[in-house]
Amino acid sequence: MSKQLINKKSKRFAAIEKLSAYCFCLLLLLFLSACSELEKPKPEPYYAETEPPKIQEFRWSNGKMAKSFDPARAAAPPETDIVRAVFEGLTDTDPKTLEAIPAVAKKWSASEDNKVWTFELRRDAKWSNGDQVTAEDFVRSWKRLSELGEAVPHKELLSNIVGLKIEKEEIPAKDVGEKNEKNTLLKPVDSPKIPLLDNSPNANTAQVPKKQEVKPATENKEKPKESLIAKEEPKKKKAKKKEIGAKAIGKYKLEVSLVKPDKEFPALVAHPIFRPVHEKTEFEKDKLQADVITNGAFRISSVGQNDITLDRAENYWSKETVELERVRFIPQENAEKALEAYKNGQVDAVTNANFEPLALKLLEPYEDFRRTVHSALNFYEFNREKYPFNDRRVREALAIAIERERLTDDDMDGASKPALGFLPFAEQRKAKLSQDEEKAKKLLSEAGFPEGKDFPPVKLVINRNNIQKKIADSVAKMWEENLNIKTEIIVKESDELEIVKKEGDYDVIRRGVVLPTSDETANMLAIFPVEDEEDGKEKNPTKNRPETDLEEEDSDNEIPADEKVAQKIRNLNALTEKLRKIEDTSETNETILTEEKAILELPAIPLYFPTSYSLVKPYVEGFDINTLDAPSLKDVKINNFWQPKKTGKES
Repeated sequence: MSKQLINKKSKRFAAIEKLSAYCFCLLLLLFLSACSELEKPKPEPYYAETEPPKIQEFRWSNGKMAKSFDPARAAAPPETDIVRAVFEGLTDTDPKTLEAIPAVAKKWSASEDNKVWTFELRRDAKWSNGDQVTAEDFVRSWKRLSELGEAVPHKELLSNIVGLKIEKEEIPAKDVGEKNEKNTLLKPVDSPKIPLLDNSPNANTAQVPKKQEVKPATENKEKPKESLIAKEEPKKKKAKKKEIGAKAIGKYKLEVSLVKPDKEFPALVAHPIFRPVHEKTEFEKDKLQADVITNGAFRISSVGQNDITLDRAENYWSKETVELERVRFIPQENAEKALEAYKNGQVDAVTNANFEPLALKLLEPYEDFRRTVHSALNFYEFNREKYPFNDRRVREALAIAIERERLTDDDMDGASKPALGFLPFAEQRKAKLSQDEEKAKKLLSEAGFPEGKDFPPVKLVINRNNIQKKIADSVAKMWEENLNIKTEIIVKESDELEIVKKEGDYDVIRRGVVLPTSDETANMLAIFPVEDEEDGKEKNPTKNRPETDLEEEDSDNEIPADEKVAQKIRNLNALTEKLRKIEDTSETNETILTEEKAILELPAIPLYFPTSYSLVKPYVEGFDINTLDAPSLKDVKINNFWQPKKTGKES
């Protein structure tokens, strides 16, 4: 064999050996890396690993002590949680799908136009005292809602049922806030504290008594009495004649008539306020009482200083499907106390706790910590009666020029979710209002404002709140950077916003609304309430048009007559031009009953949905936290044989 051939083979073998060594090193590196991952200690999977209860008892910390067991007054947890457990309505909410499921009503049907609904009640539904639940129980209970009036916290949910709409008590502007020389509202001395999501000035405001009229001394003494009777009599007659759109057709059939069509009405009546109360029930006045007649899966067993105990109801129509024998609501003063009780094994679940940002970061990695989108919407509403916001192109341009992810991640530290639509319930819906800077510029140009030229400064009114101010500043910056539009941010007290909105003194106004039901129609009516016909008649159609002094003949006597005439001509020409533009883009403000229509018309800009947090022990099964914050206890059970998972070190 020649020397040349031997050298050639040697080089080949050397190359093969070199490649083999390289592959071996690579495999060894991968193996060592895998071993390193296997040997790397893992954090504990749960924030608190404690032994489960020995019996089917669920211990729940859902806020402070409940104030009432009355379904009509159940506004939020902890009251709504207890009402859902001890009272049952026509329907219930599936905690996973949020769809309406049978409860006292075993089935239902609707007319072709979805304005008349008929519910057939099951005959084995009973009260805790043994009485049967009948259709008349619902009629009587809903009439009671109407009689309670402003005391009903979610009265907007009643507005679409014939005869159940509760009118707001009008309070004169001078009683809510007086105006100074610059025509701005001053905060009243004792203004009510309004929650962040409720901007109504009447939420906690008592009605101001009217001044009594003084009669002349020469007038007949009997006349004031007759006059008083004449004034009161029509009110009594009106109350007697008032009928509601709910009537019993026999003992076990209920018919409900609606004002507007609602294809999801059964989902609405699953809300706690629609649950019936027994005719002999008298709710607490000073303190909670346990002897309340109920019809739910659980009954109130005892009310202590530190807890409320429910036992499984013996008369419940489906008691054999209820696993829990007992539920204990254990109130806590604050989130820190609730967290401590959870850690020590004193409670099995914590909800409705206001955790600090630092605590949220600590809890985020654990499997027993849950973050859920909350059924509430924060948004900016347009004044569509003002030019140029009566043009949909302008509204869409402003809406899609906002990068919502920056608002939620940067301004709110991830404590909310971007709202790409108006409802938080359907995750499968496509994003419709994602940021699109180029399209926004094009729409604004089509509306007559290329590069934002000649666009008036946006008058944005918000409530006094640090987070809302931060969000408004960010939105204003985005509008300026993306559309070259300036914004004037006006900060008002929460109890002033309703006055500002009523007077139309805004271009865009910040609003927030809680959505306590998955019923789309009810939610749309809550976001965009329908104005009464009387309100429409009283509305001044020219109040938001360009200002002129045509009706102020004697407003300023110091201006020469010739100059006043010239000024009027200039104002009239400006008014004519503005009205011409308004007529070109004017729209009819129709009732909005679907999210699809809201996206089509864009009367407002949805910004974000808040989020809620909870801790649930791993041995608790069937406790589903959802967007409505409406977990059901009917399907909850305790896995008494649960054992903690082994950590990486132990494996």
